[in-house]
Amino acid sequence: MAVTIYGVAALSFMMLMYALERRGRGFVFAFGVGCLLSSAYGFLSGAWPFGVVEIVWALIAFQRFRQPLPL
Repeated sequence: MAVTIYGVAALSFMMLMYALERRGRGFVFAFGVGCLLSSAYGFLSGAWPFGVVEIVWALIAFQRFRQPLPL
């Protein structure tokens, strides 16, 4: 039950940060953190393919965060 509650919280956080990405770069970074939290949930729940995909999304988000802002 605790893993399910953690999963709901992690996925909700990730989706909220994704929705807020246009408001600032900090939200892109937070989305990456949310992806890592969701990845942990995937591994804890036994859904390792989900965990792997979320790690990939986290790497993409952190790469986007590191890119300079367009002029």
